[in-house]
Parts: sequence; C-alpha cells; structure tokens
Amino acid sequence: MSKQYDPKMHSAEHILNRAMVSTFGCDRCFSAHINKNKSKCDYYFDRPLTEVEINELQENVNQEIEKDHPIVIAMVSKEDAQQQFNLARVPENDEISEFRIVHIGEYDACPCIGPHVRSTREIGQFKITTSGFEDGVLRIRFKLL
Repeated sequence: MSKQYDPKMHSAEHILNRAMVSTFGCDRCFSAHINKNKSKCDYYFDRPLTEVEINELQENVNQEIEKDHPIVIAMVSKEDAQQQFNLARVPENDEISEFRIVHIGEYDACPCIGPHVRSTREIGQFKITTSGFEDGVLRIRFKLL
C-alpha cells in the first residue's frame, strides 16, 4: 500500500461515504485525501450542500460513530466482489482471486486495503470543516476531534 492512512480518519471516511450514499443517492467519493489532521472527499454532485444539510450529514456520521459498530475484515471471492461492489477504483489485476472487504457493522461494507480501527467509538467526534462545489464536484473537508 503506497499511502499511509490514519486508521481513525480512514474509518471515518467510510462512514461519511455511506452517509452520502444513503442521504443523497450519490456514489461513494471518487477521490479522497486522508490525513491524520484533516481529510477531504470529492463526490460527483449537482449542487453545493446547504448549511442544514452539512449539519445533518455531520450529525448522521457522529450518530453512527457512537453506535460503536465493530469493524471487521473479510475476504470474498473476486466473483462475489464483482456482484456486490463497485470495483471501478480497484486496479485491474487478473491474478487477484479475493478481495478484502471492510464491514462497519451492518452499516457499510466496501473493498479496501487501508488500516481501520476495531470499533467506530475509537474514531472520536467527526467535524465537517468546510465544503465547496465547483464544476460538478462536491468537496467535503473534515477532521476528527
């Protein structure tokens, strides 16, 4: 793995992605920069978020963190992964026969090679610092307190 993700921040990114998909019906982020101090996710979107939506999104993420979901890693066959998940961001490799799936309780599951905490309570409080919209891309910047 070439990137060194912070486990807390990376786990928070997964929860944010599921919250975006569930709330707005968009896809998971197409680009992310995950850093220990601050992070960002970019989504294909059609407008900026309102202040109310930002507050609700932040609250939804924090509610899921507080539920203390266990984070479990499972391996699934390539065929099962192709049926269950969008693998567009996964590099093509014919030698791969299994995919590593990160499950956040029953809330979220997706292919991922990054490090994660064992339970969502380890993440801390999630805070959206800013958001912006330009040329069909919604950027959400966040940190953990």
